[in-house]
Amino acid sequence: MFQNMQIIDQPVFYLFLAVSILLSLGYIWGKRRNTRIHLSAFNAVVDCVKPKDQNFTNIGGLTGYHANLIPKKNKVVGRVDLTLTMLPRQSWLYLPFSWISMRFDRLFVTLLFAKKVKPSFQEGHLIEKEFGKRNIGKIDNPEDFRLESLQWGGVEYELYTKDDVLSKGFKELIHNVPDPVIVKHIALVPKDDKAYFFVIPVSGKVSLVFGDIYNWILKMIENG
Repeated sequence: MFQNMQIIDQPVFYLFLAVSILLSLGYIWGKRRNTRIHLSAFNAVVDCVKPKDQNFTNIGGLTGYHANLIPKKNKVVGRVDLTLTMLPRQSWLYLPFSWISMRFDRLFVTLLFAKKVKPSFQEGHLIEKEFGKRNIGKIDNPEDFRLESLQWGGVEYELYTKDDVLSKGFKELIHNVPDPVIVKHIALVPKDDKAYFFVIPVSGKVSLVFGDIYNWILKMIENG
């Protein structure tokens, strides 16, 4: 027993102790950070949608959440689905590898059209150009779309449309919302009866853009 106590006099013991304390503090910091991002994003969406029914599911410990929201008295959108995935900030050993592959937190928002809604416009996408270079930001059959390059808040975006309705609509959105803040991809896909958009869920910033995009999509579907 006393022979084993000699290990506390070894430098490696203090190194192990320091690393253990650092990892523990990192876990606490990462947990708080991810919880703050999660609550900030979902609260911003709930405050805007004002659902009559909602269901939240944990899909990845401290790094993944899913939600289904049923809007109250909405004749355009029947359901709003959210999927949030975050970097594993609570695990500093795994975080560098996750950052290389994932790079940033992700919030996917899908709006499912009500059954009686049949927009006349065709599919359209507005994608941040740099984001569009990644696989996650690519669209199917881009050659079938008319491509336009636009500046939104000093950032270059690519607009893919098949008719003038969405082309005009997206440009109105850019005019009315001068700063995209965290928006990477917005899409309306009538053939699938849905619209969706992708944002980086920076804490406190989802509320700056979600309402504008959500209400714009409602308007486009209702008038289209």
